[in-house]
Amino acid sequence: MIEPTPLADGAPHRGAPAGGPDLAALLRSAARGDQQAFAELYDATSSRVYGLALRIVRDSAQAEEVAQEAFLEVWRTAARFDERQGSPISWLLTLTHRRAVDRVRSAEASSRRDTTYHHRNQATPHDATAEAAHASLEARRVRSALDSLTAVQREAVELAYFGGYTHTEVAGLLELPVGTAKTRIRDGLIRLRDTLGVGS
Repeated sequence: MIEPTPLADGAPHRGAPAGGPDLAALLRSAARGDQQAFAELYDATSSRVYGLALRIVRDSAQAEEVAQEAFLEVWRTAARFDERQGSPISWLLTLTHRRAVDRVRSAEASSRRDTTYHHRNQATPHDATAEAAHASLEARRVRSALDSLTAVQREAVELAYFGGYTHTEVAGLLELPVGTAKTRIRDGLIRLRDTLGVGS
């Protein structure tokens, strides 16, 4: 299988016009190795992918790398996309979000290691293993809570709170009236709060 062509000169393409291509059909074709379908998917979604990555990593060069990694993952795992679990753009932005967050965490961990090395004698000892375990348990609780949402609630919440999109932008991405998007986000948050046991 031939790998997809990386972003040219780091400049993302513009998104598809309204009433653009059927992203789910393009993903299905890409899963069968159709490079033309993958190229069309890239053209239609790369500006959104790059924009989300830039919001998270806040560095254009790193955002370009995250976007390339996300599209490479899409090329390799397109067969895993399940329309019953959400829209193609939600799936793609979720992959991008994970890649971008991993990049930020890696940079922060590197910075912490450098700081620890330079201030080892002055630093207050702490149990890094316990902290990592606690963070892992919290992440697991959140993932489990997200799994309790309906597919439509989950994609709306992920776009709004993981993707950083406004209610109006979420409505546009999911091709919904703004009121419907707000309702899905609100209902999803209420369900998350109840599942996680967070007080009102």
